[in-house]
Amino acid sequence: MGKALDGIKILDFTHVQSGPTCTQLLAWFGADVIKVERAGEGDATRGQLRDIPDVDSLYFTMLNHNKRSITLDTKNPKGKEVLIELIKQCDVLVENFAPGALDRMGFSWERIQQINPRMIMASVKGFGPGPYEECKVYENVAQCTGGAASTTGFDDGPPLVTGAQIGDSGTGLHLCLGIVTALFQRERSGRGQRVMAAMQDAVLNLCRVKLRDQQRLDRKHVLEEYPQYPEGEFGEAVPRAGNASGGGQPGWILKCKGWQHDPNAYIYFITQAPVWESICKVIGEETWITDPSYSTPKARLPHLKTIFSRIEEWTKTKTKFEAMEILNKYDIPCGPILSMKELAQDESLRATGTIVEVDHPKRGKYLSVGNPIKLSDSPTEVTRSPLLGEHTEEILTMLGYTQDQIAELKAAKVC
Repeated sequence: MGKALDGIKILDFTHVQSGPTCTQLLAWFGADVIKVERAGEGDATRGQLRDIPDVDSLYFTMLNHNKRSITLDTKNPKGKEVLIELIKQCDVLVENFAPGALDRMGFSWERIQQINPRMIMASVKGFGPGPYEECKVYENVAQCTGGAASTTGFDDGPPLVTGAQIGDSGTGLHLCLGIVTALFQRERSGRGQRVMAAMQDAVLNLCRVKLRDQQRLDRKHVLEEYPQYPEGEFGEAVPRAGNASGGGQPGWILKCKGWQHDPNAYIYFITQAPVWESICKVIGEETWITDPSYSTPKARLPHLKTIFSRIEEWTKTKTKFEAMEILNKYDIPCGPILSMKELAQDESLRATGTIVEVDHPKRGKYLSVGNPIKLSDSPTEVTRSPLLGEHTEEILTMLGYTQDQIAELKAAKVC
């Protein structure tokens, strides 16, 4: 049995992170992803944050596995001819250019439809239609305009962005779903269509619980599960809630043994209602089981700071892994704060392919994330990212160009 997307050809006009995240996923599912790059330059991330001189950076290699690279001057008339042939033979064009860039190249959506009516054109944009539609957006801008930053951090500090790339990679994930859905619909309609994922929209989608809380705040003027309750004041907008869980089960990050010298010696602890009795027994506060001030979830809300302070007295006597082992015996939800170093060394993540070791002809071996989505009938094999223009001749041959024609294109610096 082949891969899930065998036979699907993706014309990849993406760069940096949001678009390459999307096309890499498609490649992992078996699509033939043809990455179009400028000769001599390529994707800007090839040279960004390099750790080895004159070698493609980890930034590039970790976002462009399983792809083929062709260099092409799309401003040259001969280059435009090559691009037309690519559009004819591909199923999906993915781009994350600045607004209007493809139109200026002479390849508007209408023109692409004329060339290939079955083509799906997928775009990452910063904003959807509206006052900011023409603005460029980067990761942290998306986090700020999508609601994440205003609700992240502690209420006595400034808004914070998260280390998770929810603006770039998060939008790429959304776009990938849109592409696969459009391919499925094309099976019935026979027609291509446009797919668009705006970074602001994707971040807001991931912040939906905060939009939920905004409506609750508008009605109740208080959010009992937030740490501001009951002493603090609530304003008109959802406040920053520190490490509160954001759901109906209160949670907090607590210190564990060694926290004085290890910045990640912490555990996330959730006081889930069904295991409250077990929590009280583990930390030695059995009287809380029947105490009216602690015996019900609603009664506990005004006392969460006291509760987590007492639980932390217990967690500080255990390493984060010891605490997790004990708490899991009682089905108490918790999780250690794992550093990137700990994750890189986690053998279970390597066994599942969530972290993979890849061999590169110039870089050597390096670690990368693998496909986070596992299909039983379409296992993912992660192969290295392409060198700049590595597959140019191969792709031109696929398009029907002869060796003499390819030599002419190279002499004219079209590719």
